[in-house]
Amino acid sequence: MSIEVGSKLQGKVTGITNFGAFIELPGGKTGLVHISEVADNFVKDINEHLTVGDEVTVKVLNVEDDGKIGLSIKKAKDNPDQGNRRNKGQGPKNNRERSESFEQKMNRFLKDSEDRLATLRKHTESKRGGRGARKG
Repeated sequence: MSIEVGSKLQGKVTGITNFGAFIELPGGKTGLVHISEVADNFVKDINEHLTVGDEVTVKVLNVEDDGKIGLSIKKAKDNPDQGNRRNKGQGPKNNRERSESFEQKMNRFLKDSEDRLATLRKHTESKRGGRGARKG
């Protein structure tokens, strides 16, 4: 069976390292899923996501001339599923909502920042005796 870039295959985890997992593909070939391609979120310890013997669906990212096969578990999942998991229905649906949301967040941040700065100045000046306090 030929392994083609973009194809989705079933494989079995045969080994785990600190940088990824080796997957045995149909036909006896082995490919590597880099740790960055295991899940949508940051993976600190790959052992929390995979164990030797797990059956996984992988997508072929590349096939090198020397026979190395690059695989991805997160890209093998259907795109609508990834979007729903990431936003969970609560995020903005389009760019306009996203930019309005950002503008609102930025305005709130600036207002909170100015309020905190004013409070800080007020407390600092009262401890120093205010402006024009004599030194000595």
